[in-house]
Amino acid sequence: MDQRRWRKSTRSGANGSCVEVATNLADGVAVRDTKNRAGGVLVFPRAEWAAFIEAAKSGAFNL
Repeated sequence: MDQRRWRKSTRSGANGSCVEVATNLADGVAVRDTKNRAGGVLVFPRAEWAAFIEAAKSGAFNL
């Protein structure tokens, strides 16, 4: 049984371009596309996910 508790990203827009994350996993953080939930899941180690979030907050990915 899948124990992931999914939540929609607080930064997802109203246009359907959304991602969901599950942070309750013992081995990392799972990410999936809200529009295609059966399409697959990416799982990142916690340290990599934390580094990604910090980089996003600092504007490292701003175009």
